[in-house]
Amino acid sequence: MKRNLIYLLLLVFFVSENVKSQNINSEKNDSLYKDFKTEFIWEARVKIGSMINVGESKRGTRRIIPIIGGTFCGPKIKGEILPGGDDWQLVRPDGDTELYARYLLKTNDGYIFQIINQALIHTDNSVNSFYCKSVLDIEVPNNSPYDYLNHAIFLGTLTMPDLKLGDEPYVIIRMYKVL
Repeated sequence: MKRNLIYLLLLVFFVSENVKSQNINSEKNDSLYKDFKTEFIWEARVKIGSMINVGESKRGTRRIIPIIGGTFCGPKIKGEILPGGDDWQLVRPDGDTELYARYLLKTNDGYIFQIINQALIHTDNSVNSFYCKSVLDIEVPNNSPYDYLNHAIFLGTLTMPDLKLGDEPYVIIRMYKVL
């Protein structure tokens, strides 16, 4: 997981550096890579179970949060989150948390997707900030109405809502296609 995160960060760095050099060398296409545009795909309300605290390891504190269900909905798609997935978390010595979640979605018309969601959470209590962004890998059946999801890069956000008395614990994951 850490190797994948390092790979992802290096990829972002090299793409960023390449984009900078392209922007510097191009007067007519100066806005080509300046800002990425995204398209909202769905919002998921992911129900979570009780955390399993594995404990301290050589890399930090390991914990696992079961994914027990939920729903997702977007402009072109909706369905349910199937129980049985897990969110493997590592709280690093620097206080940041790496997430590696793997779970299944089932659309209302019966197609099943695999989701791998890798995220980084950083909190800074001195300025009351919460940062959580992710990269999602989606595996969708070929020749399905959703095959277009196999051919794009997706970014996500994670929000932990304030729960009301009697609410089952859940998180909100919003997913965006990079255009």
